[in-house]
Amino acid sequence: MAHTKGVVNRRAKGEVEKPTNGHITANAVGEQKTDYSRWRLKDDDGCQTWHYLETDEELKAWPQSTADKYHLGLETGLPKLPAAKTPLESAANGLSFFSHLQLPPGNWACEYGGPMFLLPCAVITWYVTETPVPEAWKIEIKNYLYARQNPEDGGWGLHIEGESSVFGTSMNYVVLRLLGAGAEDPRIIKARGLLHEMGGAVYGPHWAKFWLAVLGIASWDLVNPVPPEFWLLPDWVPLAPWRWWIHMRMVFLPMSYVYSKRWQYPLNDVTRSLQQELFTEPVEKINFLSHRNSIHAKDNYHPKSWLLNSINWGLVNVWNPYLRPNFLIKKAENWVWWLVQEEDHNTEYSNLGPVNGPMNTLVCYIQEGPDSYSVQEHRKTLPEFLWVKGEGMLMNGTNGVQVWDTAFLIQACVTAGFAQDPKWKPMLIKALEFLEAQQIREEVREQKKSYRQSRKGAWGFSTKKQGYTVSDCTSEALKAVMLLQNIPGYPQLISAARQQQAIDVLLTMQNPSGGCASYEPTRGPAYLEWFNAAEVFGRIMIEYDYPECTTAVVGALSMFTERFPDYRTSHIADFKQRAVEYIRTSQHADGSWYGSWGICFTYAGMFALEALASVGENYENSERVRRACRFFLDRQMEDGGWGETYKSCETGTYCQHAQSQVVQTAWVCIALLEAGYPEPEPLKKALGMVMGRQCANGEWKQEAIEGVFNKSCMISYPNYKFTFTIKAMGMFAEKWGNIELL
Repeated sequence: MAHTKGVVNRRAKGEVEKPTNGHITANAVGEQKTDYSRWRLKDDDGCQTWHYLETDEELKAWPQSTADKYHLGLETGLPKLPAAKTPLESAANGLSFFSHLQLPPGNWACEYGGPMFLLPCAVITWYVTETPVPEAWKIEIKNYLYARQNPEDGGWGLHIEGESSVFGTSMNYVVLRLLGAGAEDPRIIKARGLLHEMGGAVYGPHWAKFWLAVLGIASWDLVNPVPPEFWLLPDWVPLAPWRWWIHMRMVFLPMSYVYSKRWQYPLNDVTRSLQQELFTEPVEKINFLSHRNSIHAKDNYHPKSWLLNSINWGLVNVWNPYLRPNFLIKKAENWVWWLVQEEDHNTEYSNLGPVNGPMNTLVCYIQEGPDSYSVQEHRKTLPEFLWVKGEGMLMNGTNGVQVWDTAFLIQACVTAGFAQDPKWKPMLIKALEFLEAQQIREEVREQKKSYRQSRKGAWGFSTKKQGYTVSDCTSEALKAVMLLQNIPGYPQLISAARQQQAIDVLLTMQNPSGGCASYEPTRGPAYLEWFNAAEVFGRIMIEYDYPECTTAVVGALSMFTERFPDYRTSHIADFKQRAVEYIRTSQHADGSWYGSWGICFTYAGMFALEALASVGENYENSERVRRACRFFLDRQMEDGGWGETYKSCETGTYCQHAQSQVVQTAWVCIALLEAGYPEPEPLKKALGMVMGRQCANGEWKQEAIEGVFNKSCMISYPNYKFTFTIKAMGMFAEKWGNIELL
């Protein structure tokens, strides 16, 4: 059984903390913890970094904020509020609490954790590039990994709610040892025992084997080929990497450079010891080449195809030893290096995400050396992915969720009628100012040559600095801007021309199916999944159509047309017609839609019914909407709520959670309200449950994980419990009145 929530109690009864280094404490068995009153979150135009203050002078100069305390799991000191009896009272209490978490630039921050393979990317990169790691970071990274260690088997999974795997266990075992954990620590011994039961680290997936080779712990023979020559394929070739999904190709890019160089960190005492600890036989006896395709069943979510195995055999046994000419190697490495440089330049070294960021750092280190400008810049920006919470320090799935969460908060406030209340106007103006500052204002240099989607006028998921267009982020941010700027008294910060630029970007995002993908339209054929080498993820090779993204774009286009009816009228009408038809055809026979970015059917159904409502399709006039409502109502739980587990994403079948979830209940309520479901009773019962779980200070506590990517990996969206609950309460009050539910 996976360890799904809570903090492991690392202090046995009767043990007393004792100071070891001033403000760092340790218990009787030497387990250390930093002083959480010394952590501070800095938000520089949306770029979020955590800092540990060493001196009392620093503490006086930089007081800890309410947001700092909340994110660290400390008492916020926020007061109890009058008990809510109606939906709008509950929404107001929730907003009262959430408003205290707004950061100076106007955005909200949060943990964006969940995946357990991200910290190893950073820590291994720091180790092999000999980047100093602050002591406070070492302590809290270890604390987080211990907190998330499965208490029963001692391992780690792909994500925090997942079953232990070779990938999660081997990589996080390595991290702990590199950061100073002893090989004879009982928790390390337990993890090692599990790893050996699973066959040892040779049974890890491709990415794990790559990092073991980088560390010098394993031979490069263990790693299936990642040839940079693929980047020399002409663009018209269906297999060309520019056609792959952006995250896959931007990981493959630096990985191929390192693989081609066969670069390894020199062995030292720690890594030599790891060679003995990670495998079930002496390292000198291991035939690493024979284990290229060895993988444990827990890691083999997407088995490699026979075609990919055949290609890898040819590359290993024929191409690499006999046919691979030096001139082609040099040409490929130079081209890959150029593309890495462009990625670094276009993101100001933030990079797309926390996998390619560390890998790009390593490429720069190999190519330009430890003291180069590029390496120094990477060392500055990698901390943007780090997050500190009550359990310790983790790695976020991007450099934040800033634009996404801020847009949804604005929309929720407008829906609930709070935008007209002078009390909330300063908060909302700050939020609007943040979105204005984060709109991307120019294209990247060498846009076509570096295979980048148009971005002028778009919004990304996190910040303008990261700089990647995302279809639904652009749509939700634009909707938030239009909603606020349409209310008298709010500043017109984003001009009509800039809103039109956002629409121009959105109109480039539609696929032939009518649906929309995430970062860019689908570029490659579906059969590219035959070449999926990651093993632990599904649907990773190309962009796909998503009901969530498609709905967001449809909603933005509809709202824009109301305000600017003469701008690209025919283009927008055609786009919407095809998009809505895609929403219709993607519905399952049981009335549901599969969600790819949230868990799972509750998430997608909310968006799909919003899209249908935007074109006048509702419960009264549409059989498909009635089927969707019935799908949800058949799954309402005894307490009135809804809840599904992450297994829904993995299996494609609705998997009931043992307990209803506040966030998923809010999603279903929004879905039913968008659909125009004619009976209030299911909604009253559902929102009564949500209100019943609200704390006296307006907060809702964190429950199960909310998000997903690539079908198999879950990720946290902790601000959803505020934004979507407030929106659901507001929609109910507008439809059925602000009646007492408690």
